[in-house]
Amino acid sequence: MSEVRILGVLVEEKSQAAIAVQEILTKYGCSIKTRLGLNDLGKENCDSCGLIILELMGDVNECIRLENDLWAIPGVRVQKMVF
Repeated sequence: MSEVRILGVLVEEKSQAAIAVQEILTKYGCSIKTRLGLNDLGKENCDSCGLIILELMGDVNECIRLENDLWAIPGVRVQKMVF
């Protein structure tokens, strides 16, 4: 892949979506070059919301499938940057 793909994955309700998100990230693990997880560390929101930054590599179609699978999870939003 000659382009650089970055996904921002906002998990709005971690208690409901975290397991499904982790299963998808494991399924597409060979397409993930870098993974950075950020939690909302405010006392009131610590358990409810998280942000994952993914740098993808490999087959573009596989990366698109990863993005689409994440979009299919309720409570998960995805934003993409392609360079």
